[in-house]
Amino acid sequence: MRLQYPPNVRIIEVPCTGKVDVMHLLMAFEYGADGVIVVGCLEGDCHYSAGNLYAKKRVNRVKEILDKVGVGGERLAMYNLSSGMGGRFAEIVREITEKIMELGPSPIRVATGKATGPIAEVTT
Repeated sequence: MRLQYPPNVRIIEVPCTGKVDVMHLLMAFEYGADGVIVVGCLEGDCHYSAGNLYAKKRVNRVKEILDKVGVGGERLAMYNLSSGMGGRFAEIVREITEKIMELGPSPIRVATGKATGPIAEVTT
């Protein structure tokens, strides 16, 4: 569809969001991401049964962890989209990018001295 979204977004594809673990999400921040978006299938429409439901629980858990350590759970989000919703995908990425830019660099990135922090995105 040749949709445009910010160039500072890195897409990491996985077979199913159910494969995204708590450690993957936390490591994204450790490696310099200012924000992370997990994009999975529509609820109830997962090819692997309930992978997106597992991912949702993990994302919520990591949001709690980020809040407790002072990074901020608002830097992590999950959306459920179908493959035909490319326009909405690009819109979400632009909105989240603007939100992260307002929040500024991740405290983890600042503490570790990472020079640049892409907004990491995990999608299926």
